Amino acid sequence: MKYVPGKTNAEETAVTRASAPSPVHPMSQAPAQIGPAASAQITAERGTRARVARLILEHGPVTAAALGERLGLTPAAVRRHLDALLAEGMIEPRTARPRGQRGRGRPAKLFAITDAGRSAFVHAYDDLAGSALRFLSERMGVEAVSEFARAQVSGLVSRLETLMREVPADQRVRVLAEALSAEGYAASATKTGQGGEQLCQHHCPVAHVAAAFPQLCEAETEAFAQLLGTPVQRLATIANGDGVCTTHVSSHALAGRQARIHESSTSTSKETGR
Repeated sequence: MKYVPGKTNAEETAVTRASAPSPVHPMSQAPAQIGPAASAQITAERGTRARVARLILEHGPVTAAALGERLGLTPAAVRRHLDALLAEGMIEPRTARPRGQRGRGRPAKLFAITDAGRSAFVHAYDDLAGSALRFLSERMGVEAVSEFARAQVSGLVSRLETLMREVPADQRVRVLAEALSAEGYAASATKTGQGGEQLCQHHCPVAHVAAAFPQLCEAETEAFAQLLGTPVQRLATIANGDGVCTTHVSSHALAGRQARIHESSTSTSKETGR
C-alpha cells in the first residue's frame, strides 16, 4: 500500500468542510466583513473544531465528556462543535454497548467519524488509483496487482528495517505505530491480555481502493510481519467496513514457543515414519 505523508494542513482541510458557521449563527458573516476580532474568533473556533474531529478520528468512538477532558473544553463548547460536525455529516452518534450488568440511566452516547469525515483529512486519489489498478488487472492479471502492492509497501520496509533490528522486540509495535502516524495513518499500539499487542490504524487514505483490491491490505500485513519479526493477523479493516484497521501481533515469546513445538512435532513425525 502506498504511504502518503499526512498534510500539515489536514485539520484545516477537515474544518473547512466540517465547521462552516450556521447561517443563523452570530459568526456566520465572512471574516473580511465582520472585522479582525470576530475573524480571529472564527479562526479559533475552526481550529478547536478541527481538534475535536481529529480526536474522534484517532480515538473514536468517544463520548462528549472524554473529548471535553482531553481538550479542556466545557460541556457546552463540546456540544457546539459536535452539533456542527453532526450537521455536516462528518461524525455520527452511536450508543455504547453495555458491558456486564446494565446500570441505571441512559447508555452513553458515542461519536464516531464517518467516511466523509475521514476523507476530509487527506487528498485521496481514489478514482485515479482505482482506474489504474483495474487497468493493470485487466491487462496483466490479478497477480500484477499483488506485485504492485508489495512494491509500494516495500518503501516502508526499507525505511524501517534497520531501525527495527536495533529496537528491542517489545518496543517494535510502538515504533511502527509512530512511523505510520507520522505518515498520516493515525496509528496506535496497545497491549492485549494474551501477551501480544494490537496495532490500530484509525485512518486509511486508500480505503475505497483497498475495498476493491484487497491485495493492498494483504501486502501491508506481510510487511508488518516482516518488520516486527513475529506472526501477525488482520482482525479488521476500514476497507471492509470496520471503523479501524486492527492487526493482532503475536508476542515474540509466544511465537518462539509455538515454533519450538512445531519443530518438535515435525521431528517426532519424521522419527515415527522411519
